[in-house]
Amino acid sequence: MTYTLLQNYWWCLIALLGGLLVFLMFVQGANLHLGNRSLSDLQKRMILNSTGRKWELTFTTLVTFGGAFFASFPLFYSTSFGGAYWVWILLLISFVFQAVSYEFQNKKENLLGVKTFRVALMANGLLAPFLVGTAVGTFFTGSDFTVNKVAIADPSAPVISSWGNAWHGLEALGQFHAVLLGLAVMMLTAILGALYILNNVDDKEISAQMHRSIKMLTLPFLCFFLLWLTILLLKEGYAVSPDDNIYMEPFKYLHNLLQMPAVLIMLIVGVVLVLYSLYLGIFTPSRKGIWFAGPGTVLVVMAVFFLAGFNNTAYYPSYTDLQSSLTLSNSSSSYFTLKVMSIVSLLIPFVLAYIAYAWHSMDRKRISKEEIAETPDKY
Repeated sequence: MTYTLLQNYWWCLIALLGGLLVFLMFVQGANLHLGNRSLSDLQKRMILNSTGRKWELTFTTLVTFGGAFFASFPLFYSTSFGGAYWVWILLLISFVFQAVSYEFQNKKENLLGVKTFRVALMANGLLAPFLVGTAVGTFFTGSDFTVNKVAIADPSAPVISSWGNAWHGLEALGQFHAVLLGLAVMMLTAILGALYILNNVDDKEISAQMHRSIKMLTLPFLCFFLLWLTILLLKEGYAVSPDDNIYMEPFKYLHNLLQMPAVLIMLIVGVVLVLYSLYLGIFTPSRKGIWFAGPGTVLVVMAVFFLAGFNNTAYYPSYTDLQSSLTLSNSSSSYFTLKVMSIVSLLIPFVLAYIAYAWHSMDRKRISKEEIAETPDKY
């Protein structure tokens, strides 16, 4: 295994984790539908008990995603998590509110009221996917940081990465292209949530409302995503020369897509699967849309990561200092670290098999009104 092969292997794993994370954010998307005034309190509790069985999977995937980035590309971790920290702090706070809301909203000791915690769940449903999408959007727009590896030898200030402004990541909210991706991800997770509820909750009125929600969300989602993709393929990109010099290349990401046919196929297949799931959710009574949207989402997100990192591209560019931009080769762990972790990563299929088994065990029976009324162990 060469060093380059290991770097590419770990970027593939990170792309896979990123795709799984966006898919599992159907939990956040489903909780957005708690604001639907056409649903009764009992129906909202049915949704809560459906998503409450899965939210740990989303949070665990988020932590694993961050851990994989830290272990395989530590310079990205120190630059982004240490510089653009407000984005990650807000993301983690929203997940903390989510966990507390699930556990305490229907407890007798709840002094804040059920609505307060449901608003917190809805805030998590808005913030989490939007922040994740916007953060990934900066892979293509660039961020305000500089990297000086020589500084590690300075005992007075051994800081390699420095952020260039006091906003520490929130300046991404002023980058139109990055915000477009954040909005697209937010809309997508809301659609995924509705598709999941259709599949997992046994109630005709809820199903009718979810079909209606999918119909309303589809147009803005497609507009945001297609506009983001069009701008991406037409804009300049951060290319890497054979001597590791970073420079701006016109139509860089379009070139990446055309020069990597496998990624183009992944993107097309993923988009087709998502569109088919939308067709099922809008025009048919089928409950199986989530099983097409899930793989489609994972494939599209992986293709986005591959466009950002492969084919001699800087995946975390700096618009302050081009040569500080991070690439797979200049930001990864040592050969030994990547090799050892690659051996450990062989356990991933067993973990995924366990998750699939646990998922099947939890969803053998759809959530119903009778279960909410009779089961003592509920949210």
